[in-house]
Formats: sequence, C-alpha cells, structure tokens
Amino acid sequence: MNKVPGTRTRVGKYEIGRTIGEGSFAKVKFAKIETGEFFAIKVLDRDQVLRHKMVEQIKREISTMKLIKHPNVVKMIEVMASKTKIYIVLEFVDGGELFDKIARSGKLKEDEARRYFHQLINAVDYCHSRGVFHRDLKPENLLLDRSGALKISDFGLSALSQQVREDGLLHTACGTPNYVAPEVLNDKGYDGTASDVWSCGVILFVLMAGYLPFDEPSLMSLYRKICKAEFSCPSWFSPGAKKLIKHILDPNPHTRITISEILEDEWFKKGYKPPQFDKEEDVNLDDVDAVFNDSKEYLVTERKEKPVSMNAFELISRSQSFNLENLFEKQTGLVKRETRFTSQRPANEIMSKIEETAKPLGFNVRKGNYKMKLQGDKSGRKGQLSVATEVFEVAPSVHMVEVRKTGGDTLEFHKFYKTFSSGLKDVVWQTEENDEKAVKKSR
Repeated sequence: MNKVPGTRTRVGKYEIGRTIGEGSFAKVKFAKIETGEFFAIKVLDRDQVLRHKMVEQIKREISTMKLIKHPNVVKMIEVMASKTKIYIVLEFVDGGELFDKIARSGKLKEDEARRYFHQLINAVDYCHSRGVFHRDLKPENLLLDRSGALKISDFGLSALSQQVREDGLLHTACGTPNYVAPEVLNDKGYDGTASDVWSCGVILFVLMAGYLPFDEPSLMSLYRKICKAEFSCPSWFSPGAKKLIKHILDPNPHTRITISEILEDEWFKKGYKPPQFDKEEDVNLDDVDAVFNDSKEYLVTERKEKPVSMNAFELISRSQSFNLENLFEKQTGLVKRETRFTSQRPANEIMSKIEETAKPLGFNVRKGNYKMKLQGDKSGRKGQLSVATEVFEVAPSVHMVEVRKTGGDTLEFHKFYKTFSSGLKDVVWQTEENDEKAVKKSR
C-alpha cells in the first residue's frame, strides 16, 4: 500500500515536521513549539560524527555559530542530542530563497541586486572577522525573511568535515562546482576568506544576469573556464558593476579584491547602509558542551505520536494558495526547491511514469516504499542535481506527489522541473502552480 503519512515525532519541546533539505551529513526538518513558533532543525547522525572524528570540529563550529548574531545570518537557537542524533535548532526563515526571484523574473535590476549584495558582503565580512568561513556559498543558502532581508544559512555548518592543516589552509574541495574558486579546485590548499569572496562574485553575477558566469556541459570544461576566469559580462551591466565583478572573479587569490576593498568600491558604496544590530544578549554554551559530554540534562528522546491520516483538508493546507494560519506546515509552499501535484492515477502507475520521464533526462533512478531518488548523470552539471519524489495517498482515489531538490543548483532544478512536469501531464490532475493561478483568477 502506498504511504499514508501522519506519524508525528517530538524531540524535547519541538514537534518535528517533514524534511526540507538534505546533505551528506545531515537532514534539515521543519519544527514548531506549542506557542506556534517555527524553527528549522538540522539533524546529524551521531555515529557518523564519531566515525569521521568530527567531534572537536563540530563542537568548535557550533560554539562559534552560537556567538554569531548578525541580522543577515540565520540564528542558531540551541543544540540537543539523543543517543543516536545531534539536533541543531535554527531560526526558521519563511520568505523563500533569494533565487526564487530570479526564477520568476529572469534577473534582478542592478539596484536591487546591489542591495542584496550589500547584505551578503556584510554577513560574510562579520563571520570572517570571527574566524568562520562558509566555504559553500550557493543559491539555496541565501534565504529571505518576511521583510525581504537576506539571511545566509549554513554559515560555518555547511563544511563540518573540513580541516585546516598545519599550513593554515583548507584542503578539501567542496561546494557546488559553478560557485567555487579556482584555488579550491587545484587541491593545493586555499584561504577560506578569498574563496568565499569569489563565491560572492558569482552570486552577484547571477543576480544581475539571470545565468551563471561559468556553465559548461562537462565538469572538465567547467573547471578549465573557472581556473582561467573565462567569462564575459552582459551588455546591461553598468561599467562599475563590470569592473567590480572582474576584480572579484580574479583567478589569483593573492591579487583578488578583498572585502575591505569591496567596501570602498564606488559601485558598491551607492545606497550602502551598514547593518543594524539587535541589543547584545548573553550567550550560553552549556548545551554545546553537554551534547558532546553525554550530559543527561540535555539528552532528549524521540517520541512517536499517534499517526494521523492525511485528508483533503491537509492536502489543501500544503498549497501556498491556502495559507491557513493555524496549520503546522503553513509555510511549506514558500520553499521553492520543491513542488507538488495531485493525481487520480494508481500509485504504481505514477511511480512508473516518473521513472519513464526521468531516465531520458539523464537521471538514474532508485526507488522503494513509494519514494524515488533521481540522480543526474555524473559526467556533467546534472551530476550535481538530485531530486527526491514521494507518493502519498490522500483518499482512496487521490494521490499527492512531492518533488523536492535534495542536492545541486536551484536554477538547474527549476529548468529540470519544467521539462519533467511536461512529461508527466498524463498523470497530473492538479499542480500547486495551477492552484495558485486558479485562486488569482477568482480574485
């Protein structure tokens, strides 16, 4: 029988919702507390942390992140542990991804792109001053809050397995290939400060152009272009923007522009507003020590609560169009790295159609228990894109299918879904996008 969701998990005071992000070392899940406040919880496998001898590194990263209080960095709330997992509780940012704006409009106007770039540079500079490097700045790590302010997620947590060697340099190549600096690719060690600046430059280019400066069908071709910084700015970029981007995307990290120099750049300074900090508050690191010392005071248990079948009311609540204030997962439609559709076809037929549609697009398919993982061909950029799908039964003759990006580039996922969804038209009854169009027409 296809999956009927509803088993709720509670960890401490948090009710855990569904997965909203996945990585090699962790999953990120929605969570809420009784007051109705929402959070994101990063869940790490404790055995994996021990096996990779990452305890001291993670402890140091988490302690530092708790001390970082910047308006443009996602705030860490607390850390908990069970016998098998480590839970990092984070601020939940509910305005979607910055790159959703590009998916909708193609590119941003220069003044708007510059405003977001101001916030990005402010946050990166603040964290660097405290010895924290992101090392994996990319689209899905740039979120917006309700007021439209930029929030960087995963700062200091995206590269937990990294180690600085005796030469003071990082040596693990990481990140999404299109956004990483040349020195990260050449495996001779790199400075986290300079490599983050390069990634910021790629992001600025994408905000204003609507496409990547380095984008090739094969990884070898892509690496060659990155290492030589072979790119050209579109004609609509202003001279000041072109000049700054060329100084940022300098393949030599020693001559690449620094953040202090960016802050003095004439194009950058236009409309610049320094960050506004909240009132300083005391930070308690007791929970960080306790998590790794097996303190019973901070040890939490996972409790399974009574299963609840998903009904038509819950199905409607999952659509962004019907933003019902009292429902736990009211914000999920805003996370545009995923989408949903409903179908009146049998679950087995839906699964077969998904597989039949994905394979010609260059995806390998793994399936089981009405879940399916689609992994792109590793010989090209699609090798960085992975997608998870899951079929839910919401009524005897109605199924809902979730399609979620679990790895790779956000813009690539949007392109993939357009082609993918057209191949599924025979089984799709209603999509989230169609729901939204229908609501707009009725207004």
